Amino acid sequence: MAPPLDDTTRSIIKACVPALEAHGLAITTEMYRRLLANPAIRDLFNLSHQEDGAQPRALALAVLAYARNIDNLGAMAGAVERIAEKHVGLNIRPEHYPYVAEALLGAIATVLGDAATPEILEAWGKAYWFLADILIGREKQIYDAHEAASGGWVGWRPFRVQARKAESETVTSFELVPEDGGPVMRHAPGQYLSFRLDVPGHGSERRNYSISSAPSSQGYRISVRRIDGGVVSDWLHDSVREGSVLQVSAPAGAFTLTPATGPIVFLSAGVGLTPFMSMLAELTGSDAHPPIHYIHTTRSPGTEAFGPAIRALAGRGRLQADIFYTRQALQAAAPVPGVSCHEGRITPAWLQGRADRNATYYICGPDGFMRDMVGALKAAGVPPAQIRYEFFGPADDPAL
Repeated sequence: MAPPLDDTTRSIIKACVPALEAHGLAITTEMYRRLLANPAIRDLFNLSHQEDGAQPRALALAVLAYARNIDNLGAMAGAVERIAEKHVGLNIRPEHYPYVAEALLGAIATVLGDAATPEILEAWGKAYWFLADILIGREKQIYDAHEAASGGWVGWRPFRVQARKAESETVTSFELVPEDGGPVMRHAPGQYLSFRLDVPGHGSERRNYSISSAPSSQGYRISVRRIDGGVVSDWLHDSVREGSVLQVSAPAGAFTLTPATGPIVFLSAGVGLTPFMSMLAELTGSDAHPPIHYIHTTRSPGTEAFGPAIRALAGRGRLQADIFYTRQALQAAAPVPGVSCHEGRITPAWLQGRADRNATYYICGPDGFMRDMVGALKAAGVPPAQIRYEFFGPADDPAL
């Protein structure tokens, strides 16, 4: 275990904040270049996040936040938990951490040049291992909990596609059951599964997909949107059929449904609705649930996944729904009680005008959408503790 950070180390790390503000992205880009040169390490990553620069941007923000909060690491607790859950999903182990240390310190030295004095490199080495030990400890707790859970497992477990279903023009669901015929651990609504996939022509790929089914000891369902040119999404839609076997790690993620006495509002864009399908299944499985408001935006009725399920719940009085279509004019259709359809996007002004300070908000979608929704809710006086949101990929928006 790394020793606690001394005053000198913390002072040096804080003094590096201006350099990180100016050169942080260059440092993390160089770090990943070094790290991914090792094939065994490269296979642990979702390489699409390297191609669009999201992963280096997200890490640059995280390193900067670490330096800014080096005297108050409690402020980093939420970020540490998200990272630990991601690492467990991808089966990151203690033996992987030295590779990251070597790549990070080498990148700092390369980018900062003579400014990267031995004292600075020593301080960052200490700071890295201090945080790494926190993550390793938390990850061990999660691994141990998975191993001890009924139906739980550690590592990759083969799952067979039991069924697939088109939920919209762009979203397909895959029902998964374990090849060994045993039970699975019940996920917490909102969690995701991580996959190790062998995609022909591309090799090993890693992806995370939210679980869209109700908690069960029998299996899971994921619902995947086809992305234009998406290596994995195209393969799943075009090639994965009933009977296909996929390698899956145990459910992970901290964006989960928590007990609430006040109203609950789900705010989603596009395929961001997937974790909410699991949450809604859990909530509406009982008559005693708080008021639910479901607000969703999609391109058109043809791209709206789970539309019939939402309308069925609204028709039974289980929720109120507002559906926004951004690229297609509304067509006349039989009205459904509890469902209002709109043309255009969910605007901050529209949301502010309906904000409920007693409600708990769950938000999922593209970073820009989440930034606008979070900003609108805060401006309307909703307490930050009642605003929860999930990242599908790296958290690379500084406003979040």
